[in-house]
Amino acid sequence: MSSPSCDVLFVGNAIMDVIAPCDDAFLENNQIEKGGMNLIDEPRALTLYDAMQDKTQQSGGSAANSAYGLAALGGKAAFAGQVCNDALGDAFIADLVAGGVSFVGQQQKGGLATARSMIFVTPDSVRSMNTYLGTSLNLTANHIPANTGASVIYLEGYLFDAPEGPEIFKRAAEIATQNDAQLALSLSDPWCVERHHEQFSDFIREHVSILFSNEEEVTTLTGSDRISAQQEMSAQLDELIITLGADGAVICCEDAQVSVPAMPEGAVIDTTGAGDLFAAGYLYGRATGASALQSAELASLCAGEVICHYGARPEKPIAAFIEQAV
Repeated sequence: MSSPSCDVLFVGNAIMDVIAPCDDAFLENNQIEKGGMNLIDEPRALTLYDAMQDKTQQSGGSAANSAYGLAALGGKAAFAGQVCNDALGDAFIADLVAGGVSFVGQQQKGGLATARSMIFVTPDSVRSMNTYLGTSLNLTANHIPANTGASVIYLEGYLFDAPEGPEIFKRAAEIATQNDAQLALSLSDPWCVERHHEQFSDFIREHVSILFSNEEEVTTLTGSDRISAQQEMSAQLDELIITLGADGAVICCEDAQVSVPAMPEGAVIDTTGAGDLFAAGYLYGRATGASALQSAELASLCAGEVICHYGARPEKPIAAFIEQAV
């Protein structure tokens, strides 16, 4: 399927998110690592799904969440990922399209089921993710549309866990070069960085223009404290974005450093999707000519909305934040 012209092409795992509250005892009883992203098999996925109480469900995956957020701001977003031609896959595509995102991935006939992630949120707002990757694992480099028209191609770090992850990254870099597009990467998760440390380091140094990371991810990547990590990585990149949770975020861009505070809309309920919406806001700002500071302010406002309710999708019209950030 060819891709229409877009601001950002997002490439990632196509995963249906299933979200439910729980307490720490539930995590312990079900042997769930608190705050981590645990890869599980299908039997484990079905067991946890059945154990969830008061669950909500929406199409997701990190890159898809960011695509949805950018479209909600009024940007042109496309998403490349793989689902199955089952009911969950149909629902995934329909949800993205309803949100204004062009689905330019693949819908596989038969085989593994559409991926889903069970996300348990404790009262302290920590998310514990248990992900069955299903058919999303079958995404290949050939599934990325070559003529995107995008100014930015955005990759989620979780893709490195796929069998063809390195080839997908390599192909994305080639397409970015051919289309004179910037390549953006989210490190996704400190455990993901640990699993693929050398590959991430090499790929970032050779290809990435814009890097999104939280503090733990970037310090895991460099093996140093945050200030040293910031200095090291900003020397390799056009733009480095480090989110710091309640302390906001720092952005290194064009030999300058700017910071923004966290801007929650109210009480923090669920941090799921905060980094995804931050990336959406920042990329929208940069795509529309905003400065790094303006883009970071918009990003913080978007993240501040999504953390005040369950789920990784905004419930308020976040396009209204654009004027507040300029």
